[in-house]
Amino acid sequence: MDKILRINMGPEGAPKASEEPIGQYAGLGGRGMTSAIVAKEVPPLCHPLGKENKLVIAPGILSGSQAAQSGRVSVGCKSPLTGGIKEANSGGQGAQVIARLGYAAIVLEGKPADDTLYKVVINKEGVDIIADNSLKMLGNYALIDKMKVEYGEDVAFVSIGQAGEMKMSAASVAFTDPELRPTRHAGRGGVGAVMGAKGVKVIVLDDAGMPTRSPKDVEKFKEANKAFVQGLRKHPITGEGLPSFGTNILTNVINEAGALPTNNFQSGRFDGAGSISGETQSDTMKARGGKVKKGCHRGCVIQCSGIYNNKDGSFLTKRVEYETVWSHGSNCGIDDLDAISMMDRLDDDFGLDTIEMGATIGVAMEAGLAKFGDGEAAINLLKEVGKGTPLGRILGAGAAVTGQAFGVERVPVVKGQALPAYDPRAVQGIGVTYATSTMGADHTAGYAVTANVLGVGGSVDPLKSEGQVELSRNLQIATAAIDATGFCLFIAFAILDQPDTFNAMLDMLSAFTGEPCTADDVVALGKKILDYERDFNARAGFTSKQDRLPEFFKKEPLPPHNTTFSVKDEELDQVFNW
Repeated sequence: MDKILRINMGPEGAPKASEEPIGQYAGLGGRGMTSAIVAKEVPPLCHPLGKENKLVIAPGILSGSQAAQSGRVSVGCKSPLTGGIKEANSGGQGAQVIARLGYAAIVLEGKPADDTLYKVVINKEGVDIIADNSLKMLGNYALIDKMKVEYGEDVAFVSIGQAGEMKMSAASVAFTDPELRPTRHAGRGGVGAVMGAKGVKVIVLDDAGMPTRSPKDVEKFKEANKAFVQGLRKHPITGEGLPSFGTNILTNVINEAGALPTNNFQSGRFDGAGSISGETQSDTMKARGGKVKKGCHRGCVIQCSGIYNNKDGSFLTKRVEYETVWSHGSNCGIDDLDAISMMDRLDDDFGLDTIEMGATIGVAMEAGLAKFGDGEAAINLLKEVGKGTPLGRILGAGAAVTGQAFGVERVPVVKGQALPAYDPRAVQGIGVTYATSTMGADHTAGYAVTANVLGVGGSVDPLKSEGQVELSRNLQIATAAIDATGFCLFIAFAILDQPDTFNAMLDMLSAFTGEPCTADDVVALGKKILDYERDFNARAGFTSKQDRLPEFFKKEPLPPHNTTFSVKDEELDQVFNW
């Protein structure tokens, strides 16, 4: 993984590909790679859909190896949604295959002179960039079915649906899972719109004939990997909760904590939570012949994904994740798992961020476009997005634009990006992360739910401001580093609670790279990545004024605790002081 592949889509002549040594980006991977390239090479004031923006797809430092849980991929650019730097993270097979092909990053540059659509085929022989307008306006599912006929099933695909082609700010980039279904998405920030602006509909990744990446110290790596896997399996969350109930195990937990945003953040409790919980979901999946436990990429030992079937036993979508169950469920007052799963399927097919779309539909419901609790109406709103109607274009631009278009005051966004599934008035630490993250509101940037609610890595009272800044700061640093490795972020539960598992992770990194890796090195890497991102955002015009939650979180008490967000602005401004 010592090369960068650059694909220039024009407009000067035909699109062309070139390889170069990794050079100044040596030692980086995943989010570290995407943020470094964007910060160094993309003009911060450029138009996100213009030729000067770049879309960077980067596997992690350990991707393509035998390291457990190392199949995450980062997609970076200047975001059409926030106007700042963006890294969106995904599972699927893409990271492993790109890494085995020898690339530390694939960079899409330039912009075609016309509206020709292209497919890019990458294998050990090189790169082909092929015009193919027959792919226009295909959904991800139909697109991948067509690609499988052409290229077989021993490959991986990276693609966009109709939303990406229409350059909607809520558009995602899809990565196929081990069954070659387009169910894993780099969802946040409109990365799919940037891929669409580059004229690329699909990237075919074929690593046939390429070896698995080998560690520098094979025996030390094997021992560390074994210890790491054992640590994941013995932790109650990564070893029991997530495999049994998926991420949706959180619905009942967060509802009980009074932090489950309901009816566009009007309440922290949803009466229908039990009907859409992970427990109910797993029972439904089993009853219909689905699969409760599977990985989204090879090498996954947590196995929190699964298969959700229709009532007739046919495949509908993957196990719908907690964020999606919340966004299309309680946030819209909907307690129907089938309706929520259908919306998940449509989001994946159209290529849309489920968090952004659920938040957007919640805002649309508050505006009177549909009633809270009406699953059929919510599905029809999503279909408007897929068709690209005028209403669909507004909704596909995200929650902030939809709120502006329909005069809604309660719009849950930071830096233009919708808040995820934890109300910051009841989980104050995640509110700090939402406000200050370089990415806009993003729970994964610093998942303070660990200590605020789950008691992982310590305990900080979720309803009080004390200790929240330090908690968020430390988690944002650690998360940036983990996002660079290719590891799934869910390893955090085990490494925060189990020193032996954390040390096994360090040993894996040092054995693989041949360089010593300490806890201090992890911290230094995280800070370096955040510095890249904050520097880019500052040059794009961001100030501390953008590191704030919407005012209604400070003024409207949230039932059932009747609390407001109480972390002061001056405290928020201390998050990145190190």
